[in-house]
Amino acid sequence: MILIIAMTLVSCNEETTEEKAARIHQKVLTIDSHTDTPLRFTRSDFDLAEKHDPRESRSKVDFPRMQEGGLDAIFMAAFIGQGLRDDSSNLNAKNRIIRIFDSIEANVNRYPNLAGIAYEPQDAYELEKQGKHAVYIGIENGYPIGNDIRNVKEFYDRGARYITLCHTKNNDLCDSSTDTTEHNGLSNLGIEVVKEMNRLGMLVDVSHISDSSFYDVLEVSSAPVIASHSNARAICDSPRNLNDEMLKKLAENGGVVQACVLTSYVKDMGHNPQRDSAFNAIREKYNHFRNLNDEEMEQARKEWYATDRQFPRKLARVADFVDHIDHIVNIAGIDHVGIGTDFDGGGALEDCYDVSDMGNITVELVRRGYTKEEIEKIWGGNFMRVFREVAAASEHQ
Repeated sequence: MILIIAMTLVSCNEETTEEKAARIHQKVLTIDSHTDTPLRFTRSDFDLAEKHDPRESRSKVDFPRMQEGGLDAIFMAAFIGQGLRDDSSNLNAKNRIIRIFDSIEANVNRYPNLAGIAYEPQDAYELEKQGKHAVYIGIENGYPIGNDIRNVKEFYDRGARYITLCHTKNNDLCDSSTDTTEHNGLSNLGIEVVKEMNRLGMLVDVSHISDSSFYDVLEVSSAPVIASHSNARAICDSPRNLNDEMLKKLAENGGVVQACVLTSYVKDMGHNPQRDSAFNAIREKYNHFRNLNDEEMEQARKEWYATDRQFPRKLARVADFVDHIDHIVNIAGIDHVGIGTDFDGGGALEDCYDVSDMGNITVELVRRGYTKEEIEKIWGGNFMRVFREVAAASEHQ
């Protein structure tokens, strides 16, 4: 009888998987290395301090939901689609990026009791101690650099801490993973930009770039690099993901792959011809989102969201996403994987639909046997290590 009572007490005191995950999630620094939330800031009615319904508003990130999801730090991307590559268009792209910087600062600084703009790795830890969220700035698409390398330092001085070298189309820096071959990797300007980013202590982001561009970056960069939102190609065969050889090379470089929850990079869910056709029509109507002003982009976004409601997509699940983390760990090692959701840029899973659901990732990691120390690396430790190493290797030190 005594043995039975003792065993019952032990059983009652054992943590459930969910309880253990919640405890770990609360203790570790959590960072999301890529969101497109600033796309919302062109709307005067969007308030980061207001909790939004993701199904109605389509937004995936705000401060109340970051609190619910236990997300401590976030990179908000100043994104601009690829446009014409002439002097006038380059200047326009630069001016738009600066306006996005302004909008990020204005929206975050509006709530100094909730969050702060962060610049250095230690800022996230300091803000966490104050009970605040850290908001870092990245640039998605090196297009606004144009042909003037001095813009890299100007963007760094404004707070940008990484640049995704290109987006879905080639630019003057490099070839994209989803475009034709133009430079066969990095251009001469792209090589100089990578070196300048190393000099400044700015993270070089290899998400979106072609395989040839990727290998060129690793050859040129004197510091570790990041893939701010990419997955494993062996699990989901997308050119946006990294193959096993690339994962090994990134590990040799000391870098980190930030796994992404955008379903099309997580799992092939099959085709929906009506949905595909409707979205292709919108792309054609809006020139594949190139050279749009803010008003045109907003209208395109409204039509895109309406079409998404009319033809809802089937989403992958957290278990499918963690399959990528497992694979990256197996190929590159536990020190070279993190999380970059691409929320507000298409990122979403059935059971991690917005930032409030991010604890579900930790539950799955615990379920698969990852330790607290390993989870801490995945949720921010690995990224921060690279961030510190890049900063330490700069000429600013």
